Amino acid sequence: MRLDQLQLTGRAPALPLQLELGGEPLVLERLLRVLPGQRYVGLARWRGRLVLVKLLVGGKAGRHFQRELSGARLLAEQGLCTPELLAEGFVAGQGGWLLFDYLEGAESLWDAWRVVEREVLLSDAQQAVLGEALAVIGQLHAKGLWQADLHLDNLLRQAGRLFVIDGGGVQVEKAGQPLSRQRVLENLGVFFAQLPAELETFTEELLVHYLLANAEHALPLEALLREVDKVRRWRLRDYLKKVGRDCSLFAAKIGAFGLRIVRREQETELSALLADPDAAVETGHIYKTGGAATVVRIELNGRPLVLKRYNIKSWLHGLKRFWRPSRAWHSWVEGHRLELLGIATPRPLAVIERRWCWLRGRAYLLTEYCGGPDLIARFTPYVESAPPEAELVALDRLFAALIRERISHGDLKGHNLFWDEGRWSLIDLDAMRQHRRQASFARAYARDRARFLRNWPVDSPLHRVLDQRLPRL
Repeated sequence: MRLDQLQLTGRAPALPLQLELGGEPLVLERLLRVLPGQRYVGLARWRGRLVLVKLLVGGKAGRHFQRELSGARLLAEQGLCTPELLAEGFVAGQGGWLLFDYLEGAESLWDAWRVVEREVLLSDAQQAVLGEALAVIGQLHAKGLWQADLHLDNLLRQAGRLFVIDGGGVQVEKAGQPLSRQRVLENLGVFFAQLPAELETFTEELLVHYLLANAEHALPLEALLREVDKVRRWRLRDYLKKVGRDCSLFAAKIGAFGLRIVRREQETELSALLADPDAAVETGHIYKTGGAATVVRIELNGRPLVLKRYNIKSWLHGLKRFWRPSRAWHSWVEGHRLELLGIATPRPLAVIERRWCWLRGRAYLLTEYCGGPDLIARFTPYVESAPPEAELVALDRLFAALIRERISHGDLKGHNLFWDEGRWSLIDLDAMRQHRRQASFARAYARDRARFLRNWPVDSPLHRVLDQRLPRL
């Protein structure tokens, strides 16, 4: 197959796939990342060895190829640790390719972070991962380079060495000369914005790792935090746009007679269930039935999931609901909002709206299952005493996060919080809202706080303990 034919294969070309690149055969064995009709990144066999290949096709192939090639060369020329570029080429009218040494057994720093992310804030293990990343970023900046698409997945650890990858995101100010202070602040803002917001109080401490590699500039903390806040707000807006369209993360079918969006990596496994969600509701274990919603637990290939069906109770109820986004859609968006903000909630997997000429009817939300006990069950033994300190600290962290992000839940009863691997996880997000104004949030938070405390008698020791701990606005 030629490169110009590859762009016609869409998102999932049949593998293995043999290509002719510069007169030599290459067998593409596994895809790692795909931008249909534009970019295919994967593992391939070339000259008897395993390589990482980047294939650029389509109308923008020439520009993308030059950017990738320039970035890869800049990293190598400035002495940064990066995979060796083994071969490259471009054919007008077809596309371009870059072949890199494959780092067998390498681990991304993102994977390393996932292992330690639930530890005590800035534990030794967390500091080790972030310190490694900041040291490499400092080395980049000292050479006049920065990674525009800066995240932990673009740093690979192999045999004790850290490699910078993805030359397409590498940019240069003055090669070999330290980056300007403003560019440093902007790029560090991109890095810190992807970390849990709870770590913000440790920013100055973490910066030490960066300064050991690049002490060219004094970095005002306030200026850096402004950059972090700006990037965080942009990331959230950008991500919430993606949850409503077809992209690399989500497979979406949206039209006048229905909406179905599913996490792309789950699409194959969930396809049969999503084709007939009512059948799954009828056979699932019922948590709640009747009225406005039916909630069931289902088993899919031994995997527990939760399916929530939002019912239309009557024609009058339908008239009230058809013209506005469904509660399933609202919960889908807010679930992803919480996920990006680092606030625990069962991961949303798919959403469906039944429509007739764009008028909405029944809707469905599929999420992961949270197997822990809810707050009421967890705290029942402690109504006359105090719960374990670790669980109270987890509550402190949850409320601090809600206040920091100005998020109100709308129905903060005990049955809507579940204990999940050391964290309190929020469910039932139908009424959740992130407020722009502090005044409106303060009113909503006061209602949430009062509803939360009503889970226990006012004169109980547990109520008094929680009333003392929960912050007031």
